[in-house]
Amino acid sequence: MGVNEAQLEDTGHGLRPVGEGWFVLNTRDARWGDSPEFGRYTRWEGDGEARFKEFGINIGVLVPGQPACMYHGEDAQEDFLILAGEGILIVEGEERPLRAWDFVHCPAWTKHVIVAAGSEPCVVLAVGARNRPGLIYPVDPVAQRHGAGVAEETSDGDVAYADAGSVAPIRYVEGDLPG
Repeated sequence: MGVNEAQLEDTGHGLRPVGEGWFVLNTRDARWGDSPEFGRYTRWEGDGEARFKEFGINIGVLVPGQPACMYHGEDAQEDFLILAGEGILIVEGEERPLRAWDFVHCPAWTKHVIVAAGSEPCVVLAVGARNRPGLIYPVDPVAQRHGAGVAEETSDGDVAYADAGSVAPIRYVEGDLPG
């Protein structure tokens, strides 16, 4: 018994899989999201049963000074690969410079965030476990200085992102990805 191929549908903002199954989807054809605070990204996955169950994966495109998310720690491993540009890793309250092809490994509960730096967009591949319950957004002055820190510690994502605008669905922006 084999695994069926998932169908791809055009959302008007790019393609997404419908239902479970294997698929091939070029990143430039996928559905993207645009957040004024946290950049543009795609997750390649669909909604509902077409959402990836075991791990999350996305590519984010950040303009210089833009964080990928809010500074946080969680009870699962997360990993990042800088595909293009430069960034600053804020990890455990310290800054570390990042450049293309730097790999970042964050074991569970490592507090972290990546902020784009330099003069060009920073393109980041992010991978992490899915459906783990533990999450913390701690207060950190270094993260706050980069616009990626909360004012009060919370474990509620809705609270941590309360001041963020909504994510608008968009098609791929030509030139965001290298090559």
